[in-house]
Amino acid sequence: MGVIRLHPSGRTVECDSGLTVLEALEKAGYALPNNCRAGACGECKVKVVSGHFDQGFVLDMALSQDERRQGYGLMCMAKPLSDELVIEWGTDAAGPKLFPPREQQYYVVTDRVPRTPRIVELKLRPLGEPMRYWPGQYVQLGDASAGAPVRSYSLASAPREDGEITLQVTRQDQGTTSRWIHEQLQPGEQVKVSGPYGTFIGDPAVDTPVLCLAAGSGLAPILALTEAALRRGFKQPVTLVYSGRTPDDVYDTGLMAWWKARHRGFSYRPTLTGPAPMGWQGLTGRIPALLPGLFQDLSGHSVFVAGATAFVDDCVAAARALGARDELLHTEGYFSQDRAQP
Repeated sequence: MGVIRLHPSGRTVECDSGLTVLEALEKAGYALPNNCRAGACGECKVKVVSGHFDQGFVLDMALSQDERRQGYGLMCMAKPLSDELVIEWGTDAAGPKLFPPREQQYYVVTDRVPRTPRIVELKLRPLGEPMRYWPGQYVQLGDASAGAPVRSYSLASAPREDGEITLQVTRQDQGTTSRWIHEQLQPGEQVKVSGPYGTFIGDPAVDTPVLCLAAGSGLAPILALTEAALRRGFKQPVTLVYSGRTPDDVYDTGLMAWWKARHRGFSYRPTLTGPAPMGWQGLTGRIPALLPGLFQDLSGHSVFVAGATAFVDDCVAAARALGARDELLHTEGYFSQDRAQP
């Protein structure tokens, strides 16, 4: 077993015998841009600072002789030969590298499920190569021929082998694209998706308790982040606090119950901002006002907040008042993207 060291952060990743550098990084939760995984495209090109590796067979058009002399290699084929291989990662914090977005990827709508009176969930499967993305990122979707401008929607599921993605779209009465999705887009239709985009992602190398705060369809990226963390056996506690105006606005409660039963460290706390009906067993009130009663100190937590911009701003202020550190605060503020055409 060898060690891959990320420069300049100094973070290390174990590399089992027989694994490529790319495989070892992905196994540890990191990611390099890549496409062919066969030494032909050059997207996983990285400079090796020190150490020796077997490059394997790669094409000169993907890795030139001059680049090889400068120390570059294609990590999809490179296998460490020395006990330690030091590679350039590009950030002091060793954060994850983003996958390059791809424009106008064809998907088929395989299902649509009403989640609340104003939120519909779409299941989309790719006709081509599955899109690689980090949980928490978003894509763009629209149809100019239907008068629906391209708009941004968060991915609501962790990556799957078959490439299926999930979007949760809130109907905006003045939003032409959200109205097209709610009123016209049906299973069986083809759509064009571009992405992934965004940096609302966690660093898998950061090992802290996690607090997720969401309202409305801001739950979408939180679902993807939480699913991915629980799937890879994240050991720290994960708390998800979700805000809805009425019980009808609180959705995916069955999934939350399953996560709680399956993962001892997962906690789900729904709250209502409107009047609570008889029998309601959750919290009541806005999340920023509830936080001091739920946590005394957030200085050691990674905090993720997603929802309308005013909601995000208020939650961030409340979290900072409890000691949340800026480097561990991640936000995704939603705002109105379009208006109905006159």
